[in-house]
Amino acid sequence: MLIIDTHVHVGDTWEEPIETMLYQMEANGVSHAVLAQLNGHYDNTYILDCVQRHPGRFKAIILLDPLDKSRAKTLEQLKKQGASGMRINLRDEWDNEDVAFKAAGELGMIVSAIGNSTNFASAKFKKLLDNFPETQFCLEHMGRSAKPGVDFAEPPHDGFKDSLECAKWPNTAIKVPGLGEIVKRPSRFPAGAGALPFSEVKIPPLYDMAKEAYGVKRMMWASNFPPCAALEGYRHALQWVREYPGFQNGDDIEWIMGKTAAKYWGFSS
Repeated sequence: MLIIDTHVHVGDTWEEPIETMLYQMEANGVSHAVLAQLNGHYDNTYILDCVQRHPGRFKAIILLDPLDKSRAKTLEQLKKQGASGMRINLRDEWDNEDVAFKAAGELGMIVSAIGNSTNFASAKFKKLLDNFPETQFCLEHMGRSAKPGVDFAEPPHDGFKDSLECAKWPNTAIKVPGLGEIVKRPSRFPAGAGALPFSEVKIPPLYDMAKEAYGVKRMMWASNFPPCAALEGYRHALQWVREYPGFQNGDDIEWIMGKTAAKYWGFSS
């Protein structure tokens, strides 16, 4: 099975170096990965260098400096240096008419958006999708907070349902995180290696709801490495998504684990 990780962080001043990510990829059968720049880190040199040093294996999502008055021109330059996408943090101040969004669409670059369910459900974000229909947007962390057990994880999941309305826009796709971003760490672990440790808590149906809204051809696995190491760990972030019962119909899991990402980000299998 083709496995592509669409959301990892590497760096030379924060997080882990690319060599640590390569180890995890080799150990877990992951062929390609998308490097997402760290929030607040506007020097994209390191991740672009990683793309150049490992041709065909990585894509880079850069971060534009909000103080940059020539953001569209800067984005074009970064595209020439190997960038495939740009990142926006919806929790910060941002302009839904920023020319950089138009430039991203014209350059064939993806806009990867981080925020919480309220941000994605907002009229402001939906206006952004309306403003730039030719630009592809990808919602990080399944359109919710990366912290487990928050953002409407309890029934009736109304806030999460509201964020899933973004699926109505055909220029959107969504990243599928590991269970560690959805379910809190248990207070007592079951015996036995590899046992799923969530028997004492019910796994909320967020994966199923996202699948119903987007369909598997607009869903892609994303580990959020290395923060996932402080949750369930990289291998489990992969394994438990791959084995999730709701993803076992037909070739659903093949799309979620790799085929969607290959098409969306332009990876060759």
